[in-house]
Amino acid sequence: MSWRACAMAGWLRSATRPMVQVIQRHAVRAILLTPDEEVLMMRVRDPGGEHSWWITPGGGREAGETLEQTLRRELDEELSLQPGAIGPLVWRRQHTVTMHARRWCQYEDYFLIPTPPFNPVMRDADEASRVLEMRWWPLADLFSTDQDLTPRAIATIVEDYLRDGPPQGELEIEVLVD
Repeated sequence: MSWRACAMAGWLRSATRPMVQVIQRHAVRAILLTPDEEVLMMRVRDPGGEHSWWITPGGGREAGETLEQTLRRELDEELSLQPGAIGPLVWRRQHTVTMHARRWCQYEDYFLIPTPPFNPVMRDADEASRVLEMRWWPLADLFSTDQDLTPRAIATIVEDYLRDGPPQGELEIEVLVD
């Protein structure tokens, strides 16, 4: 199901699930990349606390915000970071998943932001309660880890950027349905 179809339908039915309302969410995320080719990732846990995975900083777009405004607000809340320039859009993803006893269809835009390394400080207490740790990952470690990363292709996205520069033309959307 494409993002447009998901957004227009607002409902989802599958062979194993009854029809349920799908909550639409648009998120903006940053791939923060240091000159030493390290990427900042945050390990978060699911609401049940049984599973954790690594994500890039960012979050949901609020009404009336541009993508850049959303990303700047999220980076300030999550990392106490005020980046100078927002880099290029390098990845898009749509993920449909059940969380918090609800069905979500989240569309995500990923921007690459070159940055010197820094010590992130989370300013949002609610958000901090879901983050288990933050870590700068060397690119080689992102390729070799067996831990769950989001997006799964984070190492390839960064490697492609370092080799070829920003993507040219319209980006394809990685579509995941759990």
